[in-house]
Amino acid sequence: MTQPLAITVIISADPPKRLDKALARDVPDAAALSRSRLARLIGDGAVRRAGTVLTDPKARVSEGDEITVLVDAPAEVETRPEDIPLEILFEDDDLIVVNKPVGMVVHPAPGTPGGTLVNALLHHFGDNLSGVGGEKRPGIVHRIDKDTSGLLVVAKSDRAHHGLAAQFEAHTVNRRYVAFVHGVPDAGDPRLRGLPGVGFEPGGILRLTTQIGRHRTERQKQAVLTSGGRHAITRARVAQTFGDPAGAARVECWLETGRTHQIRVHMAYAGHALLGDQTYGARRRLPKKGFPPEARAAADAFPRQALHAATLGFEHPVSHEMLSFSAELPADMMALECHLSATSGP
Repeated sequence: MTQPLAITVIISADPPKRLDKALARDVPDAAALSRSRLARLIGDGAVRRAGTVLTDPKARVSEGDEITVLVDAPAEVETRPEDIPLEILFEDDDLIVVNKPVGMVVHPAPGTPGGTLVNALLHHFGDNLSGVGGEKRPGIVHRIDKDTSGLLVVAKSDRAHHGLAAQFEAHTVNRRYVAFVHGVPDAGDPRLRGLPGVGFEPGGILRLTTQIGRHRTERQKQAVLTSGGRHAITRARVAQTFGDPAGAARVECWLETGRTHQIRVHMAYAGHALLGDQTYGARRRLPKKGFPPEARAAADAFPRQALHAATLGFEHPVSHEMLSFSAELPADMMALECHLSATSGP
């Protein structure tokens, strides 16, 4: 039987009074433990202080307490080929570029052992995928969220994998996204001008430069942090406004870094959460003024973040040819744009 993993948590200064809240704040980001998961672990007797089992989530803790959390090792996932159609834009002996549909996870995990892009790739290629990423992530160099559509490059050879990974590390890959957001980012907005990490470049380009890391209490979310986290840079440019007065916009976003949920977190931080984003913008609604009921209903009902990886450009890691690919908006985002455009501004 696999031994559980022991995660040590040192309670930092000014802790919340409750054990569960203090753990949710101070557990290492890499552990990826939500507050609800921690509550279950406390109830299961998997949390200890100085050898004593703590089963009360309301137990008092103090700064400097050393808490041990025992977590079962994740179950291994056997990755199997699955006959899932792929939209392939380019393929040669070293790499493949695909247009990932909405709802497809990139690689298997305990919660999603099948139906992923990797399962589809294994069926398409057999064993002809780079092994650098390991059994669960063969060929995977970068990811996009399950409910984000668009372009991904996958390595078929180890030399391609190393070459592509180096380009992503050096931030030389051109990744541009189309998003529909609440409100309109405006260089003249004093609120934006006063927000730390937010600025504007020539041409009205919004530039967000912050640290991003796991949310202190909602462990399944990412957040802009004042300390810790990882450096993240996003740029965004308004392509079209909707409503009269404008209450939504189509924006083009591009990444200098590639952190988890980066565009979604940054745009929400700037006050312009993506339409349909249930994690970072669930409370946002289109204003009644400027939008007919049909447009507001379409936006409210949109079932995912309105985000599409539309452009992908990089140097071929073997031939050194510069490659660039684009993918049109998927049908659901096209339909959303049609509803919004019925009241579009200039």
